[in-house]
Formats: sequence, structure tokens, C-alpha cells
Amino acid sequence: SRSLTLVWQALWWHHFFLLWTTIDGQTRYSIPEELKQGSVVGNLAKDLGLGLSDIFDRKLRVASEAGEQYFSVDAGKGELVVNDRIDREALCGQSASCVLPLQVVLEDPLQLFRVEVEIQDINDNSPKFPSNDITLEIAESTVVGVRFPLESAIDPDVGSNSLKSYTLSKDECFSIRIKEVAGGRKVPELILAKLLDREKKAVHHLLLTALDGGNPVRSGTSQISVKVLDNNDNVPVFEKILYKVSIHENTADGATVVETKASDMDEGQNGEIEYSFGAHTSDIVLSVFTIDEISGSIFLKGKLDYESTSNYEIDVSAKDKGSPRMEGHCTVHVEVLDVNDNAPEIILTSHPKPVREDSPNGTVVALLSARDLDSGDNGKVTLQLPHISQFVLKPSFAQNYALVTRGILDRENVSEYNIEITATDSGSPPLSSKKTLTVSITDVNDNPPVFTQPSYNVYLKENGVPGSILYSVSASDLDFGENAKVSYSILDSKVQDVSVSSYVYMNSDNGSIYSMHSFDYEKLKVFQILVQAKDQGSPCLSSNATVHVFILDQNDNAPAVIYPSSAALGSLSHQRMPRSAKAGHLVTKVTAVDADSGHNAWISYRLAEATDSSLFTVNLYTGEVRTKRAVSEQDDSSQRLLIEIKDDGEPVQSSTVTVSIMVEDGLHEPILDLRQKAVEPSKKTGRITLYLILSLASVSVLSLVTFLILAVKCIRSSRSSGSCCMRRSDCDDYKNPNRNLQIQLNTDGPIKYVEVLGGDMLSQSQSFRSCMSPMSEYSDFTLIKPSSTTDFKEVISVLDASLPDSTWTFESQQVSKYQPFILALKIQYDGGEMSTVVLRGSISPPLIESWKWMLCTNGMQSCTKRSTPCPFAASALSHL
Repeated sequence: SRSLTLVWQALWWHHFFLLWTTIDGQTRYSIPEELKQGSVVGNLAKDLGLGLSDIFDRKLRVASEAGEQYFSVDAGKGELVVNDRIDREALCGQSASCVLPLQVVLEDPLQLFRVEVEIQDINDNSPKFPSNDITLEIAESTVVGVRFPLESAIDPDVGSNSLKSYTLSKDECFSIRIKEVAGGRKVPELILAKLLDREKKAVHHLLLTALDGGNPVRSGTSQISVKVLDNNDNVPVFEKILYKVSIHENTADGATVVETKASDMDEGQNGEIEYSFGAHTSDIVLSVFTIDEISGSIFLKGKLDYESTSNYEIDVSAKDKGSPRMEGHCTVHVEVLDVNDNAPEIILTSHPKPVREDSPNGTVVALLSARDLDSGDNGKVTLQLPHISQFVLKPSFAQNYALVTRGILDRENVSEYNIEITATDSGSPPLSSKKTLTVSITDVNDNPPVFTQPSYNVYLKENGVPGSILYSVSASDLDFGENAKVSYSILDSKVQDVSVSSYVYMNSDNGSIYSMHSFDYEKLKVFQILVQAKDQGSPCLSSNATVHVFILDQNDNAPAVIYPSSAALGSLSHQRMPRSAKAGHLVTKVTAVDADSGHNAWISYRLAEATDSSLFTVNLYTGEVRTKRAVSEQDDSSQRLLIEIKDDGEPVQSSTVTVSIMVEDGLHEPILDLRQKAVEPSKKTGRITLYLILSLASVSVLSLVTFLILAVKCIRSSRSSGSCCMRRSDCDDYKNPNRNLQIQLNTDGPIKYVEVLGGDMLSQSQSFRSCMSPMSEYSDFTLIKPSSTTDFKEVISVLDASLPDSTWTFESQQVSKYQPFILALKIQYDGGEMSTVVLRGSISPPLIESWKWMLCTNGMQSCTKRSTPCPFAASALSHL
């Protein structure tokens, strides 16, 4: 019912205000009730120290905990004005103090002010009796001084405007007396001042008037009719005028509340008593309590709720069965004891806003408060967060809290927090409730794009089509939105003193790299592209990766003849040989080179045409032209040979050279004459021979001593520097770093041809030097290595045949520590066999013993990796 709601609200606000009145520094206004809409309460902006601009900029709003919006703010003047009719009695009931708490919330940044508006009572209600007509039956034998309780008038006003006094119309038999009961309530009692005489006056008509203390005074009246009865001149009398009892609000239905007891001096029916509630007992009492007519015991029949009604006053009547019936009265005061039966409640004053992941500690996320309808310890509430949380609750005042950040936020790890807040009261047992707040973390550009690889290797055939795609790189960004959008670009660098952008271009959206023109392996073997991935954040972040482009050789160069040189004589080379040449005589040697690499550079020689094909033969691999048989007198003195030179590429490239051989008589005769003359010794020759022998012996001894000294120095230096090497700075090949170094050794020995290939990822300029290992068993072997300090990432070439690996060593000149190194050696044997030795390792003291040797034979069909340490590497690299 509405009256129950008003009482509950009054009690709730009463306890709430008691808690809030302890807060210092709050803004408080006092206004009378029933003000017109638009009435000014006070200048809120001025009193809170705010400017008029703050009302708009910071979105000032006023929230009332009463649920109804009684006030608003005039945005133009900053004044707090009445928004709706305020009825103090509806808000606070009979509470002496009526304070309406307001919460003034400012956004950006969040700020909360406490404002209280005291509603002052005006005398707008007249006292009113529950009934306008009261009928009493009093026996004539009733003694003087007997009191008869009357109905109390009700005045909703409080303070001086509340009910103050009662007056009774003039009657010689009756007077009025005011009795104050618990709670300050004034109850009128009708007192018999003179014995009644039914025969003189059977009915007395009295007017009871209730007056309040307002100005002007308001009043209410009730008509009392007293019927005078005869006989039964004793009234029932209760053992106690007031019964006080306490009961818990969770007491079960049917429990005995109190046992009242009355007695009557009369006998028979005049002394038999029946109990009942007073005639004017409220419906609230009747819905909760019941009384036994015979015993006078009061029982509980409904649910008690301390939060709705904390105490009851029950008027109990005891009537006898005489004629007229006599009636006695007592009052039962029932105090309801609070039980912790209400869970605490979490109220959001301001909903959480998204938080930047770089927000500092202490950033306010949301404002909230807690309340519990119970009283005492049952109404004391504490809020808690999980132990492991990026947020913390910071108390402000009167169970109001601010949710603030604590620790580092990272959207990439957690983009949204579901914060579970637990409210627990101090009751026994304690009750709790939970509320989940969702806080979104907004992205900050704190993660650079990351490539899938720090470097990429791309293998591209030469002579490709311009505009074709070389490779596609990809990078990802852990951020969100614009911060995660990646664009690609090529950083400016030089390739053979030309900007790399002249060679390639890049699609900024997908990271695809395209060629600007075709590449020539003979001019450019390897180059690098430094690519950058940049996000769209502010400020933007970026990362780099290196794309190593290896140009793969294609057979696009025909062999070029170096010897015999035909530049001066056109396409014809003239050679001479004696007619006395025997079989196997070396006539000449054709030497050719191929600008290509690998298989494409393997050269073979073939005799295509000859004046006499039975006389000459050409070595397939060395190009040596020898006689197949002895020259006879019948052979023509002029021989013509057409030699075809082919490479091993696909398709095959070839070239030819024409050799003209003149067979002449007597070329050997001067040599024979000299030999014959040398056979005839003379005396002078004998002396000279003796001198020569002595000189040779002296030189040999000196050479031996010199050799021993050099050997000792070499052994000592090998412990610190690794090898004894002879530098060749004046070689033409050293001056041309872009061509492969080709060395021919020991033309009469087994090795005819050595090709050394080195791979450099960062520079096109290679410098080479040769070293002879003192531990090698083959004095014909020459090791070639690049002295560049850059990385060698891939094996340049792997060729056919086999070669013992135990004789090969090399030493470092300026290679930095932990630098990967790859070296490929191609050796051509007499008889057509080819071999390749690939050395691969890391030039670093901890890895000296871990060189990997790879021997490939039979056209790379069979490869064997050997981990045998280089016999000379340890001493050669000990100086690093």
C-alpha cells in the first residue's frame, strides 16, 4: 500500500542521511516543500566552484537517489531549480529530518559532488481522526476517574506543524487528558469526572478537536457519542498497561508474540472476558498479527520485514459479557529485530568508458557506490576485486568508490576486461552480490610491423622479362585498425653505384617486388634490397628486412678464344712444327674462356675439320693439339685445322678457331749441333765445370740454411697467424673483382685447371689472394679465398668428380668473428675429369673445428658431407 511504501522510504532515507551527514565539505540547501516548478534552490555552479562553460563541456548532470528527478540545472545561469512538485510527507513521512541527496556528476574527467537539499515542512495538512463518529458505552455505575482511550488524530506534518493538543466540548461529566506513548505519539483519553446517571441523561454528545502547532493553526474534529449503560459496573483490567516485546524479522508464521492477561471483578457473564484488537487497528497490524479471543495470546500470521516496519503498536481490548459490556485496554509494543536478509547492491554512478592501453596508473574508469537495506553491521558493505586484476577500487566517501587502473595495460594481450566486483556485508552469515563491468582497451600504436623472416633469399634467372615479380614479402602488426595497416617500401641503397630503385620497384600494398629490367649474371651476380614495413599509426612504427637476390646463370655466352690470339691475323692462326716430330708432339694449345658460370662454363674442344685428320688430335678438355703419329715425308707441309670449342650449357654455345700449321724441315738441327758441340769437352770446359760445381754447392748450402730459417719463422708465425702466404697484389685478376679467377697450374701434372668462385651477399667487389698450405701434400694446389668481410650465404657452384679433402686449408685475413663463409673450388684434371670442393663454415674461434666439406661426384648425383677438421684451419685462425 502507499502508506507502507511511505513508511519504508522514510526509514530508508532516515538511515541513509544519518550516514551521509558525517561528510564534511558538502553543499547543502534548504527549501520549503510545495515550491512551484522553476523555483531557484541556489547557484550550484558558483557553490561548487564551476564555471558556466563546465556545464556544457563536462556534461554536468544531476542524479537523485530517490528515483524521481525533482531538480534540474539551468544551463545558462548554473542555478539548481525545482523540476517537479515536492511533497515532504510523501518523501519522508513522519521523519523529523527530510534531506534529499543529489549526485552531481561531471564527465571528462569524471568528478562527483555531493549535494543535499533539506525539504522543510510547511503546515499544509490538518489533523484528521480515523473516524468522524465515536460511540462509547459506559455503565452508569462506572466510578469517577475511569479513563477511556480515544482515537489519535493523524497529522502528516512534523515539528511545530505537527499535532500539539486536543480540546473537548464542555460537559460536566467528562474531561480530556493527553497521554504520550512510545514514539512521542499523543493519545487522548476521556476521563469520567462525575458519576453518570442514565435517568438524567442517557446519551452525552461530545466534540473532540485536534489542534496542530502551525501558524495559522489547523484543526480536525470527531463527534463522540457516550451511551450510559446500566448494571455491570466493573471493567476488565490488564496485568500491564504496556507490553513490550522484541521479535526477529525472520520469525516463522504461527509463533507466539506475547500473552496478554486481563481480569474482571464481576461474576458470571459480567466477568467472562473476550480479547480482541482495538476497533481502530490498522490493516498493516491485522495482516501480520492475530489474537486468541479466549487466551489473549497474540500470534504471528504474516511476514515481518524490518526494512518496511521496524516496530508496531497494537491496541488490545478485553470485554466482559455483562450487560452492558465493560471494556479494558492495554497497548502491546512490538519491536522488530533486523536480520541480515538483504544482499548488498552495487550501483553504477557512471558507466565505464574505453581506456587507452597507455593510460597511467590511477586513471578513473568508472564511479560506483554500494548500499544495503539492512541496518547496523548487516548494512555495512565492502567491495572487492579479484586478487589478480589490472584495476583497483579507490574509496571516496560514504561507500562511494572510483574504479581506477593499476599496472600496465596491453591491448594485444587483453583487449577487453570483464571485471567482477563483489559486494559483501558484515552480517552473520554475510551476504554478497556480484556485478560485472566490461572495460574495453583502446589500441595505441606500440607494436612495429614484423616480417615473417629477417631476411629472404631470392633466386632469379638472368635475362628475365622486365616487370615480372621477383618475390613477395609479408609483415604483420599486432595492433588494431589504422595502427595495424601495413605499407611496404624499398629503402634507398646502391647497387654498383646505382640506386636500387633503378633495378626493382615494390607494390606498397601487398609487398610484391617486381623487376625493372632483365639482369645479366655476367655483370651482376648478387645484390640486396632493404625493404621496410611501416604501419599507419601516429607516430608510425616500422621494421626492415633484407631481400638477397641471387642472379642464376644462363648459358648466354659462347666460349671466347684467348690463345692462339687471332686478332691480328683475322680468323687464322699460324703455327710451325718440325717434320721430325714424333707421335704425341705438342703442336700448340688452344685456350678459351666462357663468361658464364658452372656447367655453362665447362669447355670442351673438338677437331671439326683437318687437312689430315689422322695426323692431329685435340684434347677434349685442355685444348692441346698433339700429333697422333710421326710426321712422314709424304705429309703436306701445310696443314689446316678447324677446332670447335663448345660449352656444357643448355642450349650449347660454341665457337671455332682455324689453326694453320707449317711443317718445316730442319727445325731441330741447330739443337742437335749444339748438343754435339757440348759433347766435345775442352780443358776450359773442365775448369768451368769445377767452378760451377763449387758455386752450386755453396748456393745449395746457403739455400738450405735460408730454408731452415724460413721454416722456423713460418712455424712460429703459423701459431699466431695461421699460414705462410705469398701475396700477389700485382696480378691483373686482382684488379678485376667482378670476373671469376682462373688459374692454370703445372701443365705437365695431373691438375690442369682451377676455378674459384666466391659468393658475397652485400658487395659486388671481391678481392682474392692465394695461399699455399705448408701441410699440403700436393704442391700444385693453390687455395683461393675472398678476403671480404661480408657474409657468404649460399654455395655458388657444385661441380662433378672427387678430390681428397685432407690437403686443403685456408686462413682468414680480415673476416670478422662469427662470419658465415662459403667457398667453392672447381678443379679440372688431365684426362677430362672435373672436381668441386665446397667449404662451408663460420670463421670463428669456437667453430674452427666444425668446417663442413662437401664432395660431389657424377654430376651432383652423389654428395658426401665430411666433418673432418681442416688440418690447417686451427692454426690459421688462432689470431682472430
